[in-house]
Amino acid sequence: MNNPNKTTLQRLLSIALPMVVSQTSDSIMMFADRVFLSRVGELHLSASMAGGLTMFSFSSFFIGTVGYVTAIVAQYYGAKRYKLCGEATFQSILIALACYPVLLGLSPLVRYFFALAGHGPQQIELEYLYFQTLIFGSVFLILRYALAGFFLGVGRTTVVMLANILGMLVNIPANYVLIFGKLGFPEMGLQGAAIGTIAGNATIFVILLLFYLRGANRDQFNTNRSLKFRPQIMKKLLRFGIPAGFEMFLSVTAFNLFMQFMHSYGTVVAAAVTITFNWDIVAFIPMLGMSHATTALVGQNIGAGNRDEAERSTYVALRVAWVYSGFMTLLFVFGTRYLVGAFASGFGANAAQITSLAVVMLRLAALYTLADSAQLVFTGALRGAGDTRWVMRMSIGLHWVFSGIAIFLIRFIQADPVTVWVVFIAFVMGLGLVMFLRFRGGKWRQIELIS
Repeated sequence: MNNPNKTTLQRLLSIALPMVVSQTSDSIMMFADRVFLSRVGELHLSASMAGGLTMFSFSSFFIGTVGYVTAIVAQYYGAKRYKLCGEATFQSILIALACYPVLLGLSPLVRYFFALAGHGPQQIELEYLYFQTLIFGSVFLILRYALAGFFLGVGRTTVVMLANILGMLVNIPANYVLIFGKLGFPEMGLQGAAIGTIAGNATIFVILLLFYLRGANRDQFNTNRSLKFRPQIMKKLLRFGIPAGFEMFLSVTAFNLFMQFMHSYGTVVAAAVTITFNWDIVAFIPMLGMSHATTALVGQNIGAGNRDEAERSTYVALRVAWVYSGFMTLLFVFGTRYLVGAFASGFGANAAQITSLAVVMLRLAALYTLADSAQLVFTGALRGAGDTRWVMRMSIGLHWVFSGIAIFLIRFIQADPVTVWVVFIAFVMGLGLVMFLRFRGGKWRQIELIS
């Protein structure tokens, strides 16, 4: 007799492992980018964090909205309504294209945002240069999420993995060449790093598009004949995708505010925070792959009418996520000085202060790693079931309460950065707890996403 947990684990891993590898390649790209920039100096390193996170915050509403096509495609796929998978994907592509001029039009406002956060003039110039270059290539990033949503929804995540790996192989050499001025190219520093990132995203998008339009997908999912506006499917995508987009935008924006105000402490704190989060993404971003896989698997099971299997797959995903997060927790505790030392060579006179603070922050970060992976898994499951409005309200509320407390502590109480960091850790642990309680409550079982 088959063990149902073993069968579920096999299905999960077939979807999740390629997605974890895909997200890991994103981690490697960001990690390499910032290691290179740390050789230029701590100001360039911290500017890449501030500018890059602000670009992602700016784009996140559209990324969250188009990315929700994963759940819709997954439920159509589970219900064996294959032609509608391609039609849903094209609606997300239309949204991705429509957002680009909006992002370009709003981008000049970001310079004032950096100034309001209390950054210095030189810091603002570098941050805005990085942001502005990235935003011009943001269309590739958002289109990439739209197409990746299709492959996630139908469970063909190996395609996403291949595209991300090839994008990484373009991005890292391009960053090295353009940042340091190798092979006859001028030394471009931060702007070179941004151009290399755009090249990586464009590569990923092109590869996903080629696979999307290939013969097998044309036959099964009608991908070449579904390039039409479908009002009913667009309405469904917007109805459930907009809450996901707002949740992502407002949550990322609240987190971004926290980060920008942490940078207002000065160069030492900004560099230490950037180092800590550069290692934190090694723990966090691969688990985004597990979250996306959970969304897809829960969606497929609900589309097939098997909500018990949807619940089982979520708890299996949590156990797998905790294996990886447990390893990262141990690494953050026992390997801290080696991890921080990887960035210290270009810091000059401030190296000792930056290293000391980063070591404390990274060890404290080990406290929330398990809770962070739990909230990603349960959030992914709730989205796959269509419970996007509750996730939106709770995530936005908690993020903004935390952000307000952090800004108050920094600007008015003038608390030391470690105290603010402890408040951040408590927030992440609380977020993981409320997502677990919502999932265990079972209200997601009554939601009808497709009809």
